[in-house]
Amino acid sequence: MEHFDVTALRTMLQTRWLGRHSFYQAEVGSTNDELKRLSQDTAVPSGALFITDYQNQGRGRFDRHWEASPGTSLLFSLLLHPNWPGEQNGWLTMVASLAVAEAITTQTGLAARIKWPNDVVLPVAGEWRKVSGILLEGEMTADGRCHQAVLGIGINVNIPTATLPTATLPTGMTPATSLLAVLGQPVSRLVLLINVLARLEDLFEAAQHGRSPQRAWQNQLMMLGGPVTVTYTTGEQVVGTAVGVDEWGHLLVQTADGRQHTILAADVTLRSQ
Repeated sequence: MEHFDVTALRTMLQTRWLGRHSFYQAEVGSTNDELKRLSQDTAVPSGALFITDYQNQGRGRFDRHWEASPGTSLLFSLLLHPNWPGEQNGWLTMVASLAVAEAITTQTGLAARIKWPNDVVLPVAGEWRKVSGILLEGEMTADGRCHQAVLGIGINVNIPTATLPTATLPTGMTPATSLLAVLGQPVSRLVLLINVLARLEDLFEAAQHGRSPQRAWQNQLMMLGGPVTVTYTTGEQVVGTAVGVDEWGHLLVQTADGRQHTILAADVTLRSQ
């Protein structure tokens, strides 16, 4: 297994504060869980980074299991203290997915886009495939403000095509790919993380100063203007056209009867015309 070079990361970081305080373990259950535990037991500053080479209990939205072979992916979590209204937490997912998509495009030239609400995808053989996922977990104060948030990010970097999952996926799940599978050559996890952190720091600071990432994020969404099927965990579905997102990142879907639905949490898939 190729171990992540944390010493080089600390030397090469281009950020002012994000990722400057870092933790590394070769294997953990979940980087989100580890960082939350550390923040409870010790004085961990905002911007702290926890990174691993392998998660054996990695998870995504709706507690879905997420796992990659050791040393093949970027698996990390960041501790943030936004201290803004809880409804604004969607901005964290926006800035994180924007940072990942922009870093991938800058480093590889690949046309990374965003699949609502928290995946980064690449066009592969005429379809969209997932290369990154984001999991946000926040702690709220009694007055409804987000005191602390842990932002978990996973990027499929050097997973060989032969080891990508090929089983039939549940409704709403996007097939996986990796940067190696698309490019045909390995990508530096170290350089990619440096690029993601630099972009994310800028985007987060702008959001802290009240500059919404909504417009830039909406421009990166790959399903806008297209026919979609929204599937809730209850099995209920909404079929219509994705027409935009609101200020907080909720998807706006217009159905054939002209009604506009605001989607807060669900699986969304593109439909063929």
